[in-house]
Amino acid sequence: MLPLFKSASARALTATVAGGVARQSSRSSVSLLIQRGHAALASQPKAQQQQYKQQQQKQHPLVDRFGRKHTYLRISLTERCNLRCQYCMPAEGVDLTPSGQLLSTSEIARLARLFVNEGVTKIRLTGGEPTIRKDLVDIVSELNQLRPLGLTSISMTTNGIALRRKLKPLMDAGLDTMNISLDTLDADKFEIITRRKGMDRVLEGIKDAVHAGMRPVKVNVVVMRGINDEEAVDFVEQLTRDLPVDVRFIEYMPFDGNKWSGKRLVPYKEVLGNITKHYEQTSNSAILRLQDHPNDTSKAYKVDGYKGQFGFITSMTDHFCGTCNRVRITADGNLKVCLFGNAEVSLRDVMRREGGANDDQLRDVIAMAVSNKKKQHAGMDVLAQTINRPMILIDKTNVKLTHVDSKTGSAHMVDISNKDITSRTATATARVLFSNPEVTQLIRDNSMRKGDVLATARIAGIMAAKRTSELIPLCHPIGLTKVAVDLEVVSPNENDLSHSGQVNVTATVSCSGKTGAEMEALTAASTAALTIYDMCKAVDKMMVIQDIKVTFKEGGKSGTFDLI
Repeated sequence: MLPLFKSASARALTATVAGGVARQSSRSSVSLLIQRGHAALASQPKAQQQQYKQQQQKQHPLVDRFGRKHTYLRISLTERCNLRCQYCMPAEGVDLTPSGQLLSTSEIARLARLFVNEGVTKIRLTGGEPTIRKDLVDIVSELNQLRPLGLTSISMTTNGIALRRKLKPLMDAGLDTMNISLDTLDADKFEIITRRKGMDRVLEGIKDAVHAGMRPVKVNVVVMRGINDEEAVDFVEQLTRDLPVDVRFIEYMPFDGNKWSGKRLVPYKEVLGNITKHYEQTSNSAILRLQDHPNDTSKAYKVDGYKGQFGFITSMTDHFCGTCNRVRITADGNLKVCLFGNAEVSLRDVMRREGGANDDQLRDVIAMAVSNKKKQHAGMDVLAQTINRPMILIDKTNVKLTHVDSKTGSAHMVDISNKDITSRTATATARVLFSNPEVTQLIRDNSMRKGDVLATARIAGIMAAKRTSELIPLCHPIGLTKVAVDLEVVSPNENDLSHSGQVNVTATVSCSGKTGAEMEALTAASTAALTIYDMCKAVDKMMVIQDIKVTFKEGGKSGTFDLI
């Protein structure tokens, strides 16, 4: 569990930003005139930067270190669903969290109130399938009570199967908008994709929501090559010509169990091109580009003269991380600051711990999680290899740690006596980023005071790989057949002032044995990077080591893993 910090009784910032104008505080000597967000901090002494950031985190727990303000909260109400969509849930289903470990109605209401008090203006209820939850109307009603505090929108994402009988009570309780998932307009194909019947009920639900006056009604379509990519025009024609519906085509995204493949991904530009071509050839109708709002996830278009519109959610080919304003709470109470990230913190456990946690303590945990949000998610290939929840569980992590005894929780060395001896190879990489643009030339000229940086780092990496089992307590000693450490010096980019040069480290280790060689490769790469740091720190104390990771592995039971 993350440590809890006591909230200060006075939360005034040394310098607070309102409408782009910084107001001086008399409580501190720190004077920061910030007109362009956090960029202005770069010119301040480091101690003052840190002090400001800590104060900013206290006062604005939903603002991350990149200045993104999170005003949109998604709350998953259940892990259960009455469909089994291929891209969302593995065919064998998922292990569901016991009901007692899911958030209760009162816990959901408490967290929602806390987030709204901190600036959230929109809450979306998701699942699983939220209409399965029996207290759904009560939850919407509870959220509706938060409007005087600043909540402006209550929405829900649903598959629409049970929508007809619940639509009116939900709207009466305060539900504003709705996203309905529908990936095909062909009944037979619907059954193949969802492994269930019911397409007619979904279409009826869409029309009922429109006729009931709900605005907007959005239809989410996950586009998969060879499955439904040829239906894009049908969706635009059938749902936006006469209905004020917003059809959003979503690029196929990787999650655990959905057997994601880049071959199934259809880039949004390809779908847009097909739609444009169709209307140019058949009706000479113009496709209009609409104005997107600052935090929109969808690039919006419409056919000229049609009542509705369509758009594209381009997470894979053109991410929108820079304007992301969303955080998520899973059904079991974990705060997830990025849909594609696997880092989570349990707000449920904080609330349920002995003695309970007050709102200030919860706020501190939330602030810490948000402040650690990354600038953007990884690329497609990396995401495909990353352990993350199946989509059904996002909106319970069932990972078993091999080095932890499941009964006692104590650490132990894995027994490999029954494993086969195989040839194994692993590659790991690291990057050393410099802040002084002169460093790379000093390395090339072999002018560092401590000597030859590259040769020393290469030898250090090789030596470290051979001694991995002495450095990492639970690693088995293995006989290495090859250790290669390659170092690439990259000069500063004159057109990018933020790029002051770097050294890319690549370590490849091979062995013949029952285990290995990922840890040996990681040890070699990280030690080589640390050696570069040590050799260069006299001229650059602000350099950064990052991106230490395994990029390739083959051999052994788990087969081949390749991020390149």
